[in-house]
Amino acid sequence: MNARTTVFGKLPNGKETQLFTLTNDKGLTVKITNYGCTITSIEQPGKNGESDNLVCGFDKLEDYLSDEYLGSYPYFGTIIGRFGNRIANGHLEVEGKTYQMAVNNGPNHLHGGITGFDKRLWEAQTFQTDDAVGVELSYLSPHLEENYPGNLKVMCIYSLNNKNELGIEYIAETDQATVVNLTNHTYFNLTGGKENILNHELKLAAKKITEFVEQIPTGKILPVEGTPFDFSEFKTFARDLNQLPTGYDDNFVLDNEAGELKFTGTLREKSSARQVDVFTTQPGMQLYTGYWIPELTIGGKKKFGSYAGVALETQHYPDSVHHPHFPTTLLKPGETYNEKTVYRFSSE
Repeated sequence: MNARTTVFGKLPNGKETQLFTLTNDKGLTVKITNYGCTITSIEQPGKNGESDNLVCGFDKLEDYLSDEYLGSYPYFGTIIGRFGNRIANGHLEVEGKTYQMAVNNGPNHLHGGITGFDKRLWEAQTFQTDDAVGVELSYLSPHLEENYPGNLKVMCIYSLNNKNELGIEYIAETDQATVVNLTNHTYFNLTGGKENILNHELKLAAKKITEFVEQIPTGKILPVEGTPFDFSEFKTFARDLNQLPTGYDDNFVLDNEAGELKFTGTLREKSSARQVDVFTTQPGMQLYTGYWIPELTIGGKKKFGSYAGVALETQHYPDSVHHPHFPTTLLKPGETYNEKTVYRFSSE
């Protein structure tokens, strides 16, 4: 196993970004940049011995900064924060104080605002243990950044082991009561982008979802049995798509106890014989099949577009701040936010 560091490019302000390449003894390679704490690629050897990139991402920093990409921004591979998913009307109340957040998704606040953690430059250093290689990234989000209260110290630790497990651990502390909901927004495509993801199959341990009206939870928790959201057995995303004009973009309720790393589900694709098993401590997972992914011109070629990848975003529930019966996202001084997700890659 090894970890190496190279230059990824320069930001408009002249600051240099880095690319960290983690490789295990089985040839699985994960590349991460400290710009947005972003996974740029996950390369896995296939049946023919050649490696494919299983996620949506770019080889160059400038593609992440391009007007074409940012104009219909799909958050490829980034860490989302301070609060992942939506907050209704951008309205936040913490311990009796009201904060108005940016409204950047219809009438709502999405993924931490205009300049969330996905567009910040993180401090980073690689590490190696007997069992894993990785990179530890850290960021200090100052009080009232994107109008969130409190100075928030955040750490994101990526680790790769010889079991083909990519671990993502989040740790955060604050000096003032605030809200935190961190997730990773990687889009998987197990064909290496040769096809879209509609023939991928998914199986989930989740038996319930949060009911949505225009992407905001009503507060109700609904059973999935007998609905298009029932993934109790493997099924393709295409199977029930005629009932879902823009595909899936829904929060599944997990039965995890706090701090318990528990099996969540499996994504697989038959032609490539690849699969990803997901484990998490988080109480929910947003399944997004990427209907709104833009088609982009990269190096003179058209790439991506609707259903180019599927995001399995382990998280707390959307708009938790307005639903006291949802798992809390409140973090107070003296407390530590700590969540972990593991993606385990395999092939037949």
